[in-house]
Amino acid sequence: MQRSEIACRLLGLALVLTLTGCVSSTGPSFEYIHLPGTEPAAGANMPFTSAIGVGTGRIVFLSGITGAPVPHSHPHIPAEFDHVNFDPEAQAIEVMERLKETVEAAGGTMQDIVKVTRYVRDIGANQDVINAVMNRYWGPNHRPASTSVEIVRLATDPRFILEVDAIAVLP
Repeated sequence: MQRSEIACRLLGLALVLTLTGCVSSTGPSFEYIHLPGTEPAAGANMPFTSAIGVGTGRIVFLSGITGAPVPHSHPHIPAEFDHVNFDPEAQAIEVMERLKETVEAAGGTMQDIVKVTRYVRDIGANQDVINAVMNRYWGPNHRPASTSVEIVRLATDPRFILEVDAIAVLP
């Protein structure tokens, strides 16, 4: 079977499901999946959800975001970052502001982000501050699935301590 034939069949199936009501265009595009003791009502202070199931929607992949100004030179010129505040809280705020700006440019909100990967220098020293900032941006009722990876340095500049990439599901 050729690609064009497969694409036509998938498009036809999507049309049939939409017309028969099997795919809803209203309501949430995803559902939270909590392990016992991780539900919001359990009081777990986690910046993430164990898993998220996607039912419908448009999936948007957000590239890695740091606290670097946008745009900036490639290859990177360290002097372009000399004015940046490298405090962990300031960097986390800048990353979350840029994440918010990016998902909004795609037509979504922070609550549409279902998965983040955090690349962090020195997790022991920086994770609590990053978690507190991220929790403020997600709000009390939203936590995306998340993975944290400790790294030696970021490609942008060794002074940065955080980079985040994300996946959003837009209704």
